[in-house]
Amino acid sequence: MPNPTAAMLVIGDEILSGRTLDSNTNHLAKELTAHGIDLCEVRVVSDDARAIVAAVRALSDSFEHVFTSGGIGPTHDDITADCIAEAFGQPIDIRDDARALLAAHYERQGSELNEARLRMARIPEGATLIDNPVSVAPGFILGNVHVMAGVPSVFKAMVATVMPTLTGGAPLLSETLRVDRGEGDIAGPLGQLAQDFPDLSIGSYPFQKDGKYGSNIVIRGQDEAQISQAIARLATEMRV
Repeated sequence: MPNPTAAMLVIGDEILSGRTLDSNTNHLAKELTAHGIDLCEVRVVSDDARAIVAAVRALSDSFEHVFTSGGIGPTHDDITADCIAEAFGQPIDIRDDARALLAAHYERQGSELNEARLRMARIPEGATLIDNPVSVAPGFILGNVHVMAGVPSVFKAMVATVMPTLTGGAPLLSETLRVDRGEGDIAGPLGQLAQDFPDLSIGSYPFQKDGKYGSNIVIRGQDEAQISQAIARLATEMRV
């Protein structure tokens, strides 16, 4: 059986402007790969409601799991929760369990649970909360969409909460072979290797060092024996 599929939607003008470097995609990709879920697509959209709603609907229809990051904080441009609600045709309002979490948190801090902070308790109807052990304000799951914070430490904590609840397939394994030849010299053997091992993914990642060309050949798959066989054959052919 093929592995479950997933997509990620990264939300925020700060990502598109280059002001903030997106590390969440890399973290999620590693976690999903280890869990046997194939991350097939990543989209980045601005803080525009129509763009977010359209992307959520498209990805939700195309993949078994969707993960979002960004836009669930207390400021006016945090519109993700409202967009998820619209995408699924659900009402959204302050929810008692989310409010209670925030109230207890800010009371411990000696801070006021003001109107802005209460925005983080607005949850679409029918959603399940995602625990946030870092800053308490919850994410949520609606349908097949997992809505999480953009702050990397919080995103990672939410991913750790969600991952054990997901059913994965066989983890993707990989081995790498460094070949000190240019891609033009190795393209033929690599193409033949790919034909002979159709269940494996074979990628070539070139580099240049000290004026010489080379490539890291990465072979991925779910069958460790096949990967080892392909690596051994390639090493022999390339005299590595």
